[in-house]
Amino acid sequence: MAFSEDIKKIRRKAFMTQEDFAKEIGVSCITVTRWETGKAKPNLKTMKLIDDYCKKKEIDFDVSEEISKE
Repeated sequence: MAFSEDIKKIRRKAFMTQEDFAKEIGVSCITVTRWETGKAKPNLKTMKLIDDYCKKKEIDFDVSEEISKE
């Protein structure tokens, strides 16, 4: 699964809008949109924040798989 699909899946499992997810992670809504459309990927620090968020919400996401794809 592409990273853009992973981000959509994480956000939808948490029942969040792009704006809410962006606030939770600490990025702009435009950034989340770019991730979901495949135009950008988060840096390592942000990947860790996404990973921490998923662990807190018990959403399956393995950041190590995403890092190894780069």
